Amino acid sequence: MKFVLLASAIAKSANAFSYKALPTGVVNLASSVERDVYTMADWAASYGVQQAAGVQLTSYDGKDYFAATDQDIPAGSPVMYVPNDLTFTSSKAAMEFGGSLGEAEAQLINAGLEDKVPLFRVFVKILLEYEKGENSPWYTWLNSLPRIYNTGASMTYACFDCLPPYAAWLALTERQNFVNFQKAAKFTPLGEDIVTNVTVLKWAYNVAITRSIEWYGDRCIAPMADMLNHGTETEVEVSYDENGDCYVYTTTDVAAGSPLRMSYGDPTNPSPLFATYGFLDESSPGTFCKLMHMRTEMEVLGYRFSDLLFYKETGDISPAVFDVVLYNVLNQYDPGAANSFYDAVMSGDEATKAQYHDQYWQYTKEELQKHVDGTLKDLDKWSEKAQSYDIYTHPRVPLILQHNQFVKETFLNVKANLDNM
Repeated sequence: MKFVLLASAIAKSANAFSYKALPTGVVNLASSVERDVYTMADWAASYGVQQAAGVQLTSYDGKDYFAATDQDIPAGSPVMYVPNDLTFTSSKAAMEFGGSLGEAEAQLINAGLEDKVPLFRVFVKILLEYEKGENSPWYTWLNSLPRIYNTGASMTYACFDCLPPYAAWLALTERQNFVNFQKAAKFTPLGEDIVTNVTVLKWAYNVAITRSIEWYGDRCIAPMADMLNHGTETEVEVSYDENGDCYVYTTTDVAAGSPLRMSYGDPTNPSPLFATYGFLDESSPGTFCKLMHMRTEMEVLGYRFSDLLFYKETGDISPAVFDVVLYNVLNQYDPGAANSFYDAVMSGDEATKAQYHDQYWQYTKEELQKHVDGTLKDLDKWSEKAQSYDIYTHPRVPLILQHNQFVKETFLNVKANLDNM
């Protein structure tokens, strides 16, 4: 019966667009307000969310909550079920809003963000439910969410100045995406008090980007399933069926006392997760080698950032790094050889590639050593600048320092290897 009531509330939600004044009882977004997570868990159960025996929400610090199990769960077992009526999806939002978001979405498309339109629909849906205050069926879930985020969208230019160029670029991109969402929100039917409130808009953007997953072009949030943290080694995976119901299954045997983690993205490089989700995955095996000044060479050779890695524990260097650096060197000093090397890379001619690497190894090594030594000096400079900030006005300083230390330790191990080659 709970879902019948919820469906009725959803059917009426489109009429709320004509309501402009914020009602009393909206979620308090003050940073000092504690999350009401356990009330949300009871709310979810009352609306049909099901969990396997032993699955529970827990926290180490009272701020970050996550799903875990206090019982052994075999691989392939169902862990959680969230019915379609409770989920936020961009496809359902599109049907609910009809053509009322057309002008706003056109603004995003003109800004080159066509791929962000599904996320924008979820963002607007979150704002709509926030605007309803306690009249929203999702009020209890909204009230359980974090108020403070360390994402790139929440960072300032002072933060970007303390990060390596790659992480700063990723974080700044997130901030620019938010700014475009903020501009587009003015063309939605949301009330003036919502679309002019930067705090509310940024909170809703952070909720949308950090709690949704992409599922065959749709952006989806399933309350309770959004409590699964990220892991390099995962215990569960999330899927949606043809009816839009969300299912969580274990992918391995899970021992009692273990967290239940899914993958938020590429686990080999922590910087994209850092910029998008606002945390550092220190279990990542490596990080992008920071050769931003050779991005053109990287793209010409068909490599991605995730291909150009320095490995933290071993100091190993991925083969693509050597290819990019050598191609850069050859372009500067022997364009003809650069063209031949390019052909070898494109055709997969490993023997020819190896000949070029052997012939020009000393130049490649020197270029890499210069890059590593320079980045280590810059890391000390960036971290020193971050430490000069007042932590009360720049609360993301600890995370920035943690990120820079991760990169520094990685580069020190790479330096030790390079110096002994």
